[in-house]
Amino acid sequence: MAKRKSRKPLARKKEFRYRGYTVQELQAMTLGDFTNLLPARPRRSITRGISEEQRKFLARVKAADKKVIKTHLRDLVVVPAMMGHRIGIHNGREFKVVEILPEMLGHYLGEFALTRQVVKHSGPGVGATKASKYMPLR
Repeated sequence: MAKRKSRKPLARKKEFRYRGYTVQELQAMTLGDFTNLLPARPRRSITRGISEEQRKFLARVKAADKKVIKTHLRDLVVVPAMMGHRIGIHNGREFKVVEILPEMLGHYLGEFALTRQVVKHSGPGVGATKASKYMPLR
């Protein structure tokens, strides 16, 4: 009896699709067509009108090569024209550089540059009461 070789299926990376459209199809769409694919909140944000600042930023993104583009526009929805670019998003103190991936479509830029950090407390400071100065040695 001959031994059967077990074959593993080749692992293929699944192609990204947003609501059934490939990345190339999304980039070929107009902003109005893409807006119809978005969930309610980002769709409403775009249909009510893009501000002049946002319009200028999108023009800068389309014209820019692969350098970092800095912005304070945290309320801008990620659109297909931004994919592949590196954007510095201001979090209130510094610019967090984020590479825009296809999975970020429809989200706001501010979601990717968090404004709050985890607080890590150390021992009690100067002027603390005698009772609070006790620190176990463990």
